[in-house]
Amino acid sequence: MSELLKLINIGKKVEEQLLQVGIDTPEKLKEIGSKQAWLKIKAIDSSACYNRLCALEGAIQGIKWHHLEEDIKQGLKEFYKSFRL
Repeated sequence: MSELLKLINIGKKVEEQLLQVGIDTPEKLKEIGSKQAWLKIKAIDSSACYNRLCALEGAIQGIKWHHLEEDIKQGLKEFYKSFRL
């Protein structure tokens, strides 16, 4: 069990994916940011979705992703949509 599992919104599957892409501490996740972390995960898992992106941002902020501010969720949604094929 890594320190990542102690973060809100991070379950075993997301922890495993973060470790696979070289993000092995909460500090590294915060340093790289939710968008770049999500892109790394997307490169190994094409099913990475908007909810996962929000979960990463929530983990960084220390809140449930459902409680992210609306403008942050909107920005993440626009970012996500720009990578959908």
